Amino acid sequence: MPRKTPLYDEHVRLGARIVDFAGWEMPVQYTGVIDEHRAVRAAAGLFDVSHMGQLEITGPGATEAVQYLTTNDVRKMTDGRAQYSILCNERGTVVDDIIVYRFSPTRYMLVVNASNAAKDFAWCRSHLKGNAAIRDKSDEYALIAFQGPLAAKILSNFTDYDLPSMISYHFGEGKVAGKSAIIARTGYTGEDGFEIFTAPADAVHVWQALLEKGKGMGVAPAGLGARDTLRMEMKYSLYGHEITEETNPLESGLGWVVKLDTPDDFIGKAALVDVKKKGLSRALVGFKMQDSGIPRQGYPIIVAGKQAGIVTSGTMSPSLEYAIGIGFVPRESSALGTEISVDIRGRARKATIVETPFYRKKTV
Repeated sequence: MPRKTPLYDEHVRLGARIVDFAGWEMPVQYTGVIDEHRAVRAAAGLFDVSHMGQLEITGPGATEAVQYLTTNDVRKMTDGRAQYSILCNERGTVVDDIIVYRFSPTRYMLVVNASNAAKDFAWCRSHLKGNAAIRDKSDEYALIAFQGPLAAKILSNFTDYDLPSMISYHFGEGKVAGKSAIIARTGYTGEDGFEIFTAPADAVHVWQALLEKGKGMGVAPAGLGARDTLRMEMKYSLYGHEITEETNPLESGLGWVVKLDTPDDFIGKAALVDVKKKGLSRALVGFKMQDSGIPRQGYPIIVAGKQAGIVTSGTMSPSLEYAIGIGFVPRESSALGTEISVDIRGRARKATIVETPFYRKKTV
């Protein structure tokens, strides 16, 4: 039986189309993916991401434990910092992509993907080193993502936290709409935005307050569909698509969060050092369709008349109004401007490898 977030009744009241996602009943859209996507780009969108998992690692050895579990350099973090990172297995492939929050040297929180929450908890617990303990605190939080260029302006009306002082990938504790919350300035859309962690009992109050205040400013509730198209326009990886336990973070373009030059060991480091030494055989690229058709996950990518890769994600971009895709191709065929084809229902449709992110904000 799928689980429900604390905001489930709100989604039903707003007329959302509900789907089963990673064992949760979640809103895939309200008025429509395109409308919701454009609301986030132009104003702000409100996402229920309470299905995400929260794992807390505490104790005198918490820093060393998280450093061993993750590929990024936790030792560079200070209190109130958030860090994008990867959990790897011994083969150097991806268990999950996560965000690490440091409250203190003895307390960290890992925010993990809903589909991997139970797996990640078991993995971290079985590989926990030193004087540290881990707890699954997912049921203690509801999580609302408020994303878009107006998010900071609107949220400032509801919080006692000094939002202008909070830079990207930082967080703090304060109140939102009178309710205690953790407020983080991260995001998955390419827009400025915040994640608001509240007690489950407070989620509806916070959600309604932000939605009501923002109505006249273009704020809209947004579902999983828009969340996916927004991240694709930025070429952000999604677990189960660009990253899996069969892909390593180097070939997936995530080498920037894999710190092989630190003296500390982490799970999968030896395997990734070997991968880097041997060289990568494939690369994750973004491409723009030249012919009609939308690339979808699993469609073959054709280079020089032969299948040479595979599409990991694809959509009709609501911002750009043409079809885009992400996929793996041989390293030697990954240069910008390279012409490829995508097999869409048995027909080879032309595409071109382009610079990413696909979507870039206009500057004056």
